[in-house]
Amino acid sequence: MAIYPSVLIHFVVFVFGLCIGSFLNVCIFRIPRAKSIVRPPSACPVCGAPIRFHNNIPLLSYALLKGRCRDCGVSIPLRYPALELATGLTATAIFATFGASLSAIVYFTFLSTLWVVSLIDIDHRIIPDVISLPGIPLFFLASLAVPSMTVKDALLGILFGGGSLYIVAWSYSALKKTDGMGGGDIKLLAMIGALIGWKGVLFTLFVGSALGTLVGVGLMITGGKTMKLAVPFAPFLSAGAAIYVFFGPRLINWYLNVIPLSI
Repeated sequence: MAIYPSVLIHFVVFVFGLCIGSFLNVCIFRIPRAKSIVRPPSACPVCGAPIRFHNNIPLLSYALLKGRCRDCGVSIPLRYPALELATGLTATAIFATFGASLSAIVYFTFLSTLWVVSLIDIDHRIIPDVISLPGIPLFFLASLAVPSMTVKDALLGILFGGGSLYIVAWSYSALKKTDGMGGGDIKLLAMIGALIGWKGVLFTLFVGSALGTLVGVGLMITGGKTMKLAVPFAPFLSAGAAIYVFFGPRLINWYLNVIPLSI
C-alpha cells in the first residue's frame, strides 16, 4: 500500500520533534546546574556511564531498555520519553497549522523554549535568565518572520508583558511586605510578548491565571494545603501562550462576537 506524501512528511516532522525533545531533556537537566548543553555527551546521572548512540534513540530506546540504564539498571524517569513524545506532537501540530514556513520554525522554537522553561520551573522553582533575557531580543527579531505581527505589536508585547507582571509583583510586595512573584515570571512574559504581541500577553495572562487558579484550588482540596501553597507560574503562562499560538485570534474573535449577543 502506497504511503501518501503528506503522511510521510508529517511522520518526518514528528521524528524531528522527537529528536528535539531528547535535546530539550538535556537542557532541562543541565541549564539549572550551569553545565554545558553541548559537552560532554549524554550520560547516566547516577553512574556516569556515557549513553551509547543506539541507546539514545527517542522513545524506542526507552522501550527496549525497559526504562532502565543499560549499565547500572537505575530507573529512567518516565518524563524523559513523555517530553520527547510531547515535542514530537508539538512539531506535528505546528506543521499542520502553519505548514512549511518560517512562522512554523519560529513557533516551534518558541514552544520548545516554553517546554524547557516550564519543566525547569517545576523542578527548581526558577526561570533561568540565560533563557528569558536572550529570548526577549531573539523572539522580537523572530516576530518579523510572522506575517500577523508588526514591530509595534512586538514592542508593546515586551513592555506590557514585563510591565504588567512587574506592577502586580510590586503591588503585592507593597501590600503584603513580602515577595509574591519572582522576577523570572516578569522576564518570561516579556519574552512571550516579544513574539505574540500585547494581545497575546492579555490572552496569556487571562488563560494562565485561570489555569493556575484551578490547579491551585485542586491541589489545596486534594492535599489539604493552605492558600500559601507555592505553585510555579511558568507552566501556566506557557500553556496560555501555546493556546494563543494555535487558537488565540479565533477565540478572541469568537468572544468579541458573543459579547454583543449577551448584552
